[in-house]
Amino acid sequence: MINYWWATRPKRSLNSIPEVLAAIADVALNAQWDAQRRTHLSFESALETAGIKREGERRDQTGGGGRTYLAWVSSLGLVFRQEGTGDLKLTLAGEAILAGDSSVAVIKNQVLKYQFPSSYSQGKGVNLNPRFRLRPFRFLLRLLSDPYISFLSEDEIAKVVIVEAENETELCYRKVVDKLLMFRSLGDASLDHDFLEKYHSSKGINLSNPYSNLGAVANTFELWLEYTQLARRGNDKLIRILPDKKAEVETLLAHKPSFVDRPEQHEYFQRKYGLDPKHKKDTRNLSQAKTITAKMLIDQKIQSAFISESLKSPIAKITADLVGKVAETVGADLRLVEETLQRLYPHGAIGSFMTEYFEMAFKGRDEALPFEQATSELFKSVFGFETHHIGAIGKTPDVLVLSNSEGYSGIIDNKAYSSYSISNDHHNRMVHNYISGLGNYYKGGLPLAFFMYIAGGFGSSIDSQIQEIVRETSVHGSAISVSNIINLVEKHSNGEHDHAWLRSLFTLDKQVLLGEL
Repeated sequence: MINYWWATRPKRSLNSIPEVLAAIADVALNAQWDAQRRTHLSFESALETAGIKREGERRDQTGGGGRTYLAWVSSLGLVFRQEGTGDLKLTLAGEAILAGDSSVAVIKNQVLKYQFPSSYSQGKGVNLNPRFRLRPFRFLLRLLSDPYISFLSEDEIAKVVIVEAENETELCYRKVVDKLLMFRSLGDASLDHDFLEKYHSSKGINLSNPYSNLGAVANTFELWLEYTQLARRGNDKLIRILPDKKAEVETLLAHKPSFVDRPEQHEYFQRKYGLDPKHKKDTRNLSQAKTITAKMLIDQKIQSAFISESLKSPIAKITADLVGKVAETVGADLRLVEETLQRLYPHGAIGSFMTEYFEMAFKGRDEALPFEQATSELFKSVFGFETHHIGAIGKTPDVLVLSNSEGYSGIIDNKAYSSYSISNDHHNRMVHNYISGLGNYYKGGLPLAFFMYIAGGFGSSIDSQIQEIVRETSVHGSAISVSNIINLVEKHSNGEHDHAWLRSLFTLDKQVLLGEL
């Protein structure tokens, strides 16, 4: 019996979940799963083909690797086995991801609802201690919101939180806070004398690194929490709520949803847990068997190839280039692929790429180029600007945007940092090279309407730093976090805003906040 929080982790990050679901849809959906070795091996092979699982990882020929990935998506409420038939089905959340909804929004919803007990935690392969009755990620967010705690290290999560936090009562919460504060003062000396005996892995105590199993679990919970884009580890390796997400977390914690009941009834629990943000109830009738046709099979292969492409770059609409890539991957007729994509994804799938875009904003200077290129593509494909990625020219901003419809230009500087402030050098570069030197890299006649910084987050003085540039140049500007760019993308993809409105937003002469989107 596992005596600490647990999450299965064939991959600790959740970024590849959409591709795993696509592989399931390709080879295993609507098929029996239990004791079907051929299906397990086909799924494992599909994971290898998609590059999710390394070829040659198999230790046997039983499909065990595939079963681990299936358990992963099942634990998040994305698939289930249908009672009576044993067929594998997608929950509404799983369907939403494959339909092109924002994978961040859907999986974030599942992570925040993740609970003990669950159908997964009570399974014979897990058997989590029944003392745990809580939503672990809500518990972590509550700790991070607590001014007495405010941050957590991996060590603190491993040695205190995942072993002591067993329910959501006030008594248990205060006990965990006290234990954390004691651990910060005394370190391992604050742990119970029998700590390792109580919390060792099923394989026993690793004498060379006795806390390694707990550390691996803690790291998984950190990565899953980071996927929600509510919290992030800084350069000091401590995880904190992102500054522009504090209000959202406060609202989230103020609402206390009920636990999903009846975890012992697999289909009932999974369908209730697996509700995507657009639904309050799963009313689908899945009792009637569907005849698998050749058209359905090719649809699934096209869908799988599309999901893979949508994770690499933002797709706002179906283009000839995209159709060509998918057709080459699938080996299907161009016209068939185009008709299928237009039917399945008439509005593209921008949300699928937003996980990768968010990660880019925190990777630092060495990996800034993909961040710049992705920003250029987003402003082109989502917001409809003519864009030019010019950062490599030298003494130029990263991206030049042109609004031919409204008659203005704008410049964007990406900063892949979690807390960016405009240094004196960067100030001078914006004033003298980028704004005053506009004619050195742009020969058109559209006047410069704004300058803008996009970063993971900003320092407390960002508003005054922007306003100083405005005073010197008489050009308006703004700063916007990557989280709010993502929120803006989600709103704009619904056609809510035009270039005139975007100009007013990007010329606020301060940091753009969520309430202004």
